[in-house]
Amino acid sequence: MTAATADNAGWLTSARATPATLRQWWVLTVRLIVPSITTGEILTAIAAPATFTISFYIPLNRIMSFAGTGFSSYAQFMTPIVILQAAAFTAISAAFRAATDMVSGLDRRFDAMPMHPLVPTAARLSANVFRLVIGLISALICTHFIGFRFEGPASHTIGFVLLGLLIGIAFSLGADVIGTVTKSPEATTQMLVLPPLILGMLSTGLAPATQFPHWVQPFVRNQPVSQFAYGLRALGGDSLGHAGEVTWALMTPPLLWAAAIIVVSLYFTVRLNMKRS
Repeated sequence: MTAATADNAGWLTSARATPATLRQWWVLTVRLIVPSITTGEILTAIAAPATFTISFYIPLNRIMSFAGTGFSSYAQFMTPIVILQAAAFTAISAAFRAATDMVSGLDRRFDAMPMHPLVPTAARLSANVFRLVIGLISALICTHFIGFRFEGPASHTIGFVLLGLLIGIAFSLGADVIGTVTKSPEATTQMLVLPPLILGMLSTGLAPATQFPHWVQPFVRNQPVSQFAYGLRALGGDSLGHAGEVTWALMTPPLLWAAAIIVVSLYFTVRLNMKRS
């Protein structure tokens, strides 16, 4: 067997999900999850949605109820933005972890080990999904306390949860790439705080598009956070029937935005990790 053939064979073997690869992924995933439990990071993931719910609902409930949203309650209207902010908070943590692994030299040490180059990223993603699930559960519990209820069939409720997970995974993948590129936990965190805040405020998450100035309404309606909010709102439903009908026309834009973020993030993830291998 020639050296080139041996290299190709080694590449094919490492690319498969072998038992050794799965064990490595599991060990690295546990390495990330266990400390997050013992250090209280999970408590932060639980508390963040509660903070978002309180900070949005208390100051805006009476104002928006007076101004009118067309919904049975402001809680029913604003719940999607709490879900999206919880996903964004998980993404910031994901970027911080990726940047920390890079600046500490941990990724270089992994590169020197007999390990597929994508295993560390896969482990980080798994840990991020773990935190994301906890954050989404906390968000749903908090919004339930202020009055949010699923008004559609069970399939819409499942769709709501799955769309929230899909959006959170897309955010986390993108944030992982950003953290890997910047290699600075502090700069990465600061870089990712403003976009969710600005896009969240200039979206239909907190107020209908008609309550914004006319010149900014096209952006407010069509930017990704608003499209995600439309999809989640329709799946959550409303007792007055004003949440929108769950149709392909309504659901395609948020699904396309999430898919685009995932595809672009995966491209750069593979490129960055394979370049180091």
